[in-house]
Amino acid sequence: MPLIDRLKNALERVEHEGETALAMADADVMAFVDRLKKHTTQYPEPVFAVLRRVKPVLVAKGFALVTRFEDVQEVLSRDDVFQVTYGQKMRVITGGSDFFLGMRNSPEYERDVAHMRSVMRRSDVTEKIVPFVAAAAEEIVQASGGSVNVATELGAMVPARWVASYFGCTPFSNAELAQWGSAIFRYLFTDLTNDPAVGDAARDAAAKARAWLDDSIAKRKANPTEGDDVLSRCLKLQAAGLPGMDDLGIRNNLIGLLTGAIPTTAKCCAQALDELLKRPEELAKAQAAARAGDDALLAQYVFEALRFNPNNPGLFRIAAEDYTVAKGKVHATVIPKGTSVFAATQSGMFDECVVEASHEFRIGRPDYIYMHWGYGLHACFGQYVNAVQIPGILKPLLKRQGLRRADGADGQLQYEGPYPSKLVVQYEK
Repeated sequence: MPLIDRLKNALERVEHEGETALAMADADVMAFVDRLKKHTTQYPEPVFAVLRRVKPVLVAKGFALVTRFEDVQEVLSRDDVFQVTYGQKMRVITGGSDFFLGMRNSPEYERDVAHMRSVMRRSDVTEKIVPFVAAAAEEIVQASGGSVNVATELGAMVPARWVASYFGCTPFSNAELAQWGSAIFRYLFTDLTNDPAVGDAARDAAAKARAWLDDSIAKRKANPTEGDDVLSRCLKLQAAGLPGMDDLGIRNNLIGLLTGAIPTTAKCCAQALDELLKRPEELAKAQAAARAGDDALLAQYVFEALRFNPNNPGLFRIAAEDYTVAKGKVHATVIPKGTSVFAATQSGMFDECVVEASHEFRIGRPDYIYMHWGYGLHACFGQYVNAVQIPGILKPLLKRQGLRRADGADGQLQYEGPYPSKLVVQYEK
């Protein structure tokens, strides 16, 4: 029996049979809640859909869940009230200092973001990153022999390669770099229970990453090159005497950026392709766009697919003061100071009040519908890179004839913790 129906039946017994049914109903409700937690982790939209209608802003026991499009954006745009939660953990990763992703809006935040915008230039996306991604993805697909694990062999390896090249820091191996990024990202953004094993893995990965970057910076300063990578640009800012660009500041910025560059890309590639494989007609159209070289159209198919299973269902914030969300509306709700707030971006992307035919797969939706990169002050720093690299990674695969899931469990999307670990697809060589 579906979960929602079981809950309805339990409540109906209380209504019609009175107190004698209350204990049975309570047991069913508790069983429902336990099963709901597990189910919602992977399939949250049915629950979000109910909440958008009956309780758009749910506040209970120090936790708030915000589900409507405009309310989600209100929370994420009010960074003065709803503050990021991972500053303390970020200092663990850097070994003491903060990275701008964990900072409040401040002069230091503005300084560091401006510095990194100047060394990771928007023009680099088309001039450097797009051609690198295209070549690396094609090489992997071409060498795969007609079968590839999208999660680990393609989605993780392409960003690991371009990060090493573009940043100008060569790791011991691309696989190890990808592992470091995954361990740190999991600790910062998905470890809600503070699992000691997750923390230990992140500390180990961070220590290795710090040592690698320290060594890379020292070697580059000892032997300067004429290269035009991110590290070279950072060192030029350092030579010019810009504050916040000492060796430690450069290292902290680089470790923060590489943390977000690899695991999220791999996850998005696997989940977007999985959703396309569920829809043969849409998959065929996405493949036609890939073969025609229509990158803009291909991106529409990829990011609409990702809407159905995005990188994460939402973002956490902490309320720094009492605040009324949706003030002046019927569902206006006070979120008390200290409340942990979950802004459900996935739910917002399905809000029927804003998104036409929200449960249908449709391309051509306005860009503002999509909140894959978050919203507001702490929107994804690499959103312009991700907008092209995720479709770019999948493009050589989508161009292949006979693209299909591998037989059995290998062809189904599997997870290790929050990350896809396997999605094997096959195709004509």
